[in-house]
Amino acid sequence: MSETGTIERLRAYRKTYIAMLVSSVLSLIASLVLAIDAVRLAAQPTGQLSCDINAVLSCGTVARAWQSQLLGFPNAFIGLMTEPVVITVAIAGLGLVTFPRWFMRVAHVVYGLGLVFALWLLSQSLFVINSLCPWCLLVTGSTITVFSTITRVVLLENSWNFALERQEKIVAFLERGWGRVFYAGSYATITIVIFIKYGYELFN
Repeated sequence: MSETGTIERLRAYRKTYIAMLVSSVLSLIASLVLAIDAVRLAAQPTGQLSCDINAVLSCGTVARAWQSQLLGFPNAFIGLMTEPVVITVAIAGLGLVTFPRWFMRVAHVVYGLGLVFALWLLSQSLFVINSLCPWCLLVTGSTITVFSTITRVVLLENSWNFALERQEKIVAFLERGWGRVFYAGSYATITIVIFIKYGYELFN
């Protein structure tokens, strides 16, 4: 492919990288707030946090649960380490940088694991801890978006070296907008589950 053709191909990902950048910045902000809250709770374990709104929406309740420190330190620190990397990738992508296939494969797998982790934490909040952290919900939503954007680039660039026939079907699937349906459906499903479980308790 000519240099002009390559540039035009990379420019086609502009909206995707913008979505990645915005989502990762929001996730970084949320992680920073959660990290600060973790330090506050360490200094004053019985203290109240600014997002302790009611019995359901309570960052403090979630932060005190063992699931919030699964690796022996606050989960928010993971976000502080990983989100700057995603921000860098998004900015580089907007700068029309072409990433090696191995790099995109690693990014795809690592962020896929991050998505599994985020959804597991959400399930624990919903069904075990029985409280929700608004900042954690923002991280979960942002993680879904970032994983979707990475997946889109990886699939359109055929980083996994699919056969030509399969790759053509994948491209056609994405170009019809089904990728957007996937993550919009994910948001809708999470929202519905939350309202089914808690209903008006969210506002009391």
